[in-house]
Amino acid sequence: MSVVAALQIGTGVPLERILAFEAEIRGAALVVLPEAVLGGYPRGGPFPEYFRAAVPVPGPEVAALAGLAARTGATVVAGVIERDGSTLYSTAVFLDPGLGLVAKHRKLVPTERERLVWGRGDGSTLPAVPTAAGLAGAAICWENHMPLFRAAMYAKGVQLWCAPTADDRDVWQASMRHIADEGRCFVISACPYESEGDDPFRGGSVIVGPQGDVRAGPLRDTEGLITAEIDLDEIVAARKSLDVSGHYARPDIFALTVDERPQDGVTFLR
Repeated sequence: MSVVAALQIGTGVPLERILAFEAEIRGAALVVLPEAVLGGYPRGGPFPEYFRAAVPVPGPEVAALAGLAARTGATVVAGVIERDGSTLYSTAVFLDPGLGLVAKHRKLVPTERERLVWGRGDGSTLPAVPTAAGLAGAAICWENHMPLFRAAMYAKGVQLWCAPTADDRDVWQASMRHIADEGRCFVISACPYESEGDDPFRGGSVIVGPQGDVRAGPLRDTEGLITAEIDLDEIVAARKSLDVSGHYARPDIFALTVDERPQDGVTFLR
């Protein structure tokens, strides 16, 4: 048995606001933070200012979150705006309590206005990360609506589906419950909450069991941490009837090829 958590907090908040939840996080094996919790969601302001708010990965801000993981004993999965050269990415970082930054996932397809400011990730950052609570993967916001992306992560055997998001619509709850039921995995989705601004986020963080049953949340209209106790044996039992990458697959009819090579624009041969 393990405890998993989702921290509902605003995007682009000062790092100290996140670190203030240390006592509440302690005791969880894994905690998920929203998309763009560091760097902020794009609001259409001056781009140079937004660019400067983004963080390098690795970098001092990510190291501070790794320190939070080390002090609490929880693997931290956090959505950050990553600055790499002159390009920004919506990225989920995986921070192990003992090892620090162990992996990252860059969002494959930014949505609508996000495309004005974020680059596209490639197949080289599709990790499945061992944690004390189980094997964890991440899908950021509307990546969760990409069927082939889900198929790839299911095939990696993900047990903990981490979903940092900026989607606070009611229908998001249906998506999270569907993925949990389809993938027979635990889903931990962290949504942002903001009380000010022209278009604030109202939250909706939720934890769902491997047959689509809600274990905690959705948390609305407040900042806070939700937690749930999980047992990986529930996944074993649930996949007896549905294992989309195993006995419920038909590779003789349907096949998916995933290219995990880095897609660099320039290759130097020496």
